[in-house]
Amino acid sequence: MKDTKQRIIIVGGGTAGWITASALAHQFQHQNITITLIESSDIPTIGVGEAVIPPFLTFIRNLGINEQEFISNVSGTFKLGIEFPDWSRKGDSYFHHFGALGRKLDGYDFYSCWLKTQREGASSALMDFSPSAVMAKHNKFYLPSQLPEQSPLREANYALHFDASLVAIELRKYAQNKGVELIDAKVNSVNLTPSNTVSSLDLSIGTTVKGDFFIDCSGFKGLLINEALGSEYESWEQYLPCNRAVAMQTECVGNTPAFTLASAQDAGWTWRIPLQHRTGNGYVYSDKFISDDQAIETLKKTAKGKALQEPRILPFVTGMRPEFWKKNCLSLGLASGFLEPLESTAIHLVTRGVQFFLELFPNQHIDESGLETLAQEYNRRMAADYVEIRDFLVLHYCVSQRTDTKFWQHCREMPIPDTLTQRIALFQERGYLQPSNDELFKAASWQAVFDGMGIKPKHYHPAVDSLDGTQLRLALEAGRQHLQQSIAELPSHDEFLARFCPANLGSF
Repeated sequence: MKDTKQRIIIVGGGTAGWITASALAHQFQHQNITITLIESSDIPTIGVGEAVIPPFLTFIRNLGINEQEFISNVSGTFKLGIEFPDWSRKGDSYFHHFGALGRKLDGYDFYSCWLKTQREGASSALMDFSPSAVMAKHNKFYLPSQLPEQSPLREANYALHFDASLVAIELRKYAQNKGVELIDAKVNSVNLTPSNTVSSLDLSIGTTVKGDFFIDCSGFKGLLINEALGSEYESWEQYLPCNRAVAMQTECVGNTPAFTLASAQDAGWTWRIPLQHRTGNGYVYSDKFISDDQAIETLKKTAKGKALQEPRILPFVTGMRPEFWKKNCLSLGLASGFLEPLESTAIHLVTRGVQFFLELFPNQHIDESGLETLAQEYNRRMAADYVEIRDFLVLHYCVSQRTDTKFWQHCREMPIPDTLTQRIALFQERGYLQPSNDELFKAASWQAVFDGMGIKPKHYHPAVDSLDGTQLRLALEAGRQHLQQSIAELPSHDEFLARFCPANLGSF
């Protein structure tokens, strides 16, 4: 007789493991399901995922976690977007904002209206109409939801920078309080049934753990999904040339920017992520165009503040497993795939994967056919997310006008996915972007990157020609000035952090 409790086993902790455990524990806290996480304190985690995008805050809120306390406990700072110096040309810079970009005018699409004014001689920048970009430019911050109803800044959005190791600690406490069992051990071997489903795990502490469903958060190794079940990995290195990163922490210097800095370099790009107690720095690069020693030297030259640790080299291969879910095993985090952190999407892909899994959650009496049906749908939806994000990242490289190094020459000449080729062609013709409610990056994000990289449509939508050009320019200018005036009374980012969520020094 089968055990009446359904047993979920998670292999691997870190951010991915504890996000998964927290979500499952919250969803099933009053049901006949046990959740066990196996994590060895002897195995270090990667721990460099220090920035997220806005959906992560929705995830935290849905768990019932107090946002203010969470930010304090993880030494968090606010993130209004990402600044991209030197990507299109050396000396140029653009901003990818979070939240709204302009407002419709008489029901007409803002971007088409802005394009019309540009064709008629207006000089306003696209980001002049983004509440988040305007706040970031002046290094101001306030929670949009707490601003007056009439403030245009209410349409801003934000995410976080944080210490990934502290996030794992916070979520571990949360999950254990919800009843998740933690076993500190290594997995010595994976036992399969005759039909090649996972039945149990032999642990280094001499015990065997049985389960009904297994979740692999074991990192690049893919202990279950790869080594035991043989789920293949689809490499995207032909589209995304970077394959290594070097990371280093430094002391904080100067004011704390409310955005991530992603600066193009000779063979890739460097990040700067400000926390309250330190700054995260890294160089994502291709070892075909620069050596590890050269990358470390570049990082040391570009990083600000005294180094707090020696640089760490992190090799990777961008891509995904088309079978994220195989048999009775689901992979999440690095075990499922990897996309470089240019747009801070790694943790989002974990929460998104957990969300889909909860929607398709198999009951304990499901047969193999039913399990395969659920797995196929999950794999389809996750693959679509990975492909969308991949194409968005490739866009940053392939339309660059830089030719000053062999790396950037390669980026201009490399093949790009057909899905991206079509998207670029549609945008170049008339600024058109295929509408999709399920995509992560909405039209405003694509518009920000296209514009920042110097890609302008040949035409705008002809419908906006029904609007009077002079009145349209006046309306846009009034909106631009209203945004500028609205930030005058806001506190600086550092002032808001000190007032609202100062780092809890006892947590690190």
